[in-house]
Amino acid sequence: MISSRPDLAAALAFGSAALLTALIVPLVRRLGLAYGLTDQPDPRKQHTTPMVRLGGVGIVAGFVLALLLIWRLGGFVELPPERDALIWATLAGSLCFFVIGLADDLFALPPLPRLAGQVAVAIAVWSQGVRIGGIDLPFGWFGEAPGVIPLPDPLSLLATVIWLVGITNAINWLDGLDGLAAGVSGIAAVALLSVSYSLNQPAPGLLAAALAGSCLGFLRHNFNPARIFMGDGGSYFLGFALAAISIVGPAKGLTSVSLIFPLLILSLPLADMSAVIMGRVSSGRSPFYPDRRHLHHRLLRAGFSHRRTVVLIYAFTQWLAALALVFVNAELRFLWLGLATAVLIAVVILCRRSLKREQAEAELQSE
Repeated sequence: MISSRPDLAAALAFGSAALLTALIVPLVRRLGLAYGLTDQPDPRKQHTTPMVRLGGVGIVAGFVLALLLIWRLGGFVELPPERDALIWATLAGSLCFFVIGLADDLFALPPLPRLAGQVAVAIAVWSQGVRIGGIDLPFGWFGEAPGVIPLPDPLSLLATVIWLVGITNAINWLDGLDGLAAGVSGIAAVALLSVSYSLNQPAPGLLAAALAGSCLGFLRHNFNPARIFMGDGGSYFLGFALAAISIVGPAKGLTSVSLIFPLLILSLPLADMSAVIMGRVSSGRSPFYPDRRHLHHRLLRAGFSHRRTVVLIYAFTQWLAALALVFVNAELRFLWLGLATAVLIAVVILCRRSLKREQAEAELQSE
């Protein structure tokens, strides 16, 4: 059994999920092409040819098969019953969100039924213990003494539903460029893996490891130029899994969670979603109205190439994840922060220099 070697279990979960996903996704693509299950191009989208958008099937298959392997090898045998229930609830909720997204990929569901289904699943998961039961105030903010402020059940339910549904849709809306949602989700999953193990929570860490591996395996086929899209099924699955793992993993107890950590890691997609919603509402449109207000659209209009836009958002996400690791006192925190900041600065400088050079060449050609 590998339960006595959590580091080995995490490495195995990551590696097997990456390998299985990378092998399964091409099969899904061939089936999608054979049955005509493709996403057609339009002026709002970046692709110009029909693309299979069922890559989420491969992500979920690789994730589940990797966890089955870990379970078979004894990676979850030492879990107490209450922690075991949280893991099963997280898995069940993730699969339910995947089904909702897959139904949208296949049948183009209206926004409100999708949202209603997400809320219903989030409520069911909350009833099984995956909940934000308190707000951790480690520094004694707002005049309060350090500690956890417990939330009554109605507020706990509201906070949990907003968190689970909000993160899910933030990742879904981020899925606008090749490799963007998968890469950001993978970086966030690695951060969740690090902090879960630093807080002696190996079971959520295994979920995060398998999730990160699935993202890496999918990027083999999804990074620009993509050969397949994850679709709403994949983005819903990744978003909910990240949101739920951030509750059951970084938790200091079964009913409390420090919101600083997951908020920092996922602040970029959350800020992007909030800005888009406010922009749409202020212009008199529905929050669900599709447009080109997202951060990646703005970076493209600023002159960044497709790949540079994606890598730049990766760097920002990594930097935010490093800040989150500092807050939770993870090992080598200052090294992580320094490396992430260096990567961010280097990427920004290289992108700006390349952009200026391309603009100068374009001006010379126009003359």
